[in-house]
Amino acid sequence: MPTDIPERPTALVDAHAAAVSPYPADSAVVPPSRQGRAGAVSPPRTPETAGGNGRAVGIIASMAVCQAALMVGLGLLITGPAAEVWPLTAEDGVTDGLERVRTSTLDTVSLVVSEAGNTATVVIGTLISCLVLLLVPRLPRWRDAIFLAVGVSLQSLVFLAITEAVDRDRPDVERLDASPPTSSYTSGHTGAATALYAGLAVLVLHRVKGPWRKVLAAVLLLVPLLVGLARMYRGMHHPTDVAGGLLNGGLSLLIVGRALLTGPHIPAPAPAGEAPAAPRTDLPERAAGRTAVVFNPTVTDDEACAALRQVLEEHGHHGAAFVPTTAEDPGEGQTADAVRDGATLVVVCGGDGTIRAAAEALAGTDVPLVVVPCGTGNLLARNLGLPVKPAEALAVALGGAPRRIDLGLIEGDGLAPTHFTVMSGAGLDAAMLEGTSDRAKAVIGWPAYVMAGLRELRAPRMRLTVSVDGAKPLRRSARMVLIANTGKVQGGTALVPDARPDDGLLDLLILDPRGPAGWLSAAGSLLRPHPHAKSGAGGPHAAGSHRSVEYFTFRRAEIRFDAPQPRELDGDPVGSGRHLTAQVRPGALTVLMPARGE
Repeated sequence: MPTDIPERPTALVDAHAAAVSPYPADSAVVPPSRQGRAGAVSPPRTPETAGGNGRAVGIIASMAVCQAALMVGLGLLITGPAAEVWPLTAEDGVTDGLERVRTSTLDTVSLVVSEAGNTATVVIGTLISCLVLLLVPRLPRWRDAIFLAVGVSLQSLVFLAITEAVDRDRPDVERLDASPPTSSYTSGHTGAATALYAGLAVLVLHRVKGPWRKVLAAVLLLVPLLVGLARMYRGMHHPTDVAGGLLNGGLSLLIVGRALLTGPHIPAPAPAGEAPAAPRTDLPERAAGRTAVVFNPTVTDDEACAALRQVLEEHGHHGAAFVPTTAEDPGEGQTADAVRDGATLVVVCGGDGTIRAAAEALAGTDVPLVVVPCGTGNLLARNLGLPVKPAEALAVALGGAPRRIDLGLIEGDGLAPTHFTVMSGAGLDAAMLEGTSDRAKAVIGWPAYVMAGLRELRAPRMRLTVSVDGAKPLRRSARMVLIANTGKVQGGTALVPDARPDDGLLDLLILDPRGPAGWLSAAGSLLRPHPHAKSGAGGPHAAGSHRSVEYFTFRRAEIRFDAPQPRELDGDPVGSGRHLTAQVRPGALTVLMPARGE
């Protein structure tokens, strides 16, 4: 079960964060108790020292090699075995048809459009765009500028590699431009235009506010298509050359964007020779009734914090204290301190692991929790009906109402009693989480869990004894056991269809498919709707059963394994063991949930 990337040690909100914030410095007051926990204020980070930058370079380099290999392979296929296969056999007809419809007006228009993808135009456009991103905003957008520059550069490098490896003649029509010495495959104009204008469209959609941003993004996305059409009209490229250019530019943006735009923030560097500003000591303590924001800094950067602060201000939550988690304390201590200091609302930004840690501190209190999804899985947010974009989720939750939901309480050998909000389990699910690297999660997101799960399918099934609500123990074999407070996973799939976070019960899934037919049968059982109603507690109520899938509902359950099994808690591996005891704590956590009908 996915969760957020493990956290790195970090200091509290420091002078650098206050300096680059677009809001008053006193809107990010940190309680003195948290200052004692985290220690001194950290110095500003630079692009060279910001965590994860080396990894981002490695990701881009390795994926660029794969990109070049893919594009070269497609080129060799187009010029080789597939050359006599439709639709490639129809390409000459397309270029001949475009030649027949030429007019002086279209010639002029196509020239202007084609120049939008010219090397000089793209280089100048990239430089100007980067300068605007660094000089115009109040906060220099280093990461956005690097994304655009590296995306355009990567496209060019891969293009050069393609033209060296693939030799293709240009269309046999009158060409309106001088023929460059490069191969017809791919269209360099189209690829460069895709990298620049589609890259700008991505930044517009993610950074610009206002109803016109989608229109502007659509216009920017249209430019590479028009450039490609103009290049074909002018007799410079085959349709598949243009398609290759679009693919090359798009892959460049995808690789660079995945490595940079979802990674750690790259703040503006401090001026040369200038020492970091000393932490402010004249800030007043946060008064009772204020809002505390506990955030995982590995997945919530300065820009995201600024956006969340703006939403809070718009909803009347002024002077919120932003407190980062650390590797030693992933959220429980920060949340407990916030409540002790008088917070009446706690906003938690992170994945399911961070949310679980905060819920541990809020369990049994009346202080509402606002879930802001910033992790890989974000399962609690999905089950509560919140958007997956952080600022949108915060706005929707603040416009909703407080509701009490259940928590699960689980313990076992080597596992102290701990609450969970979503799911806990043992077997395949936990082994999958242990086998998924942070790098894989950062690069491809939650599908990394699927890849790890496939590797674990060869593991032997486990033997176990399960007893629910004091009933007679049952012997079972299984690939996975899952204890669920909520039922939905990625894609909206109801893995445990009867699980509800506010019904006063927990649900148990025992999964035991055998062979390919068993896995297909189990998948069908899990994906099809279950019309049955949930039973009350007091015995081994099978909420639904299948040869490979079995469900139970309960208030308290004990599970004993014949051999130690990997275990997980809200997506975090918690070590192997032979025993789990789970019980429900009805209504233990108050959360802000979307208004009805949202």
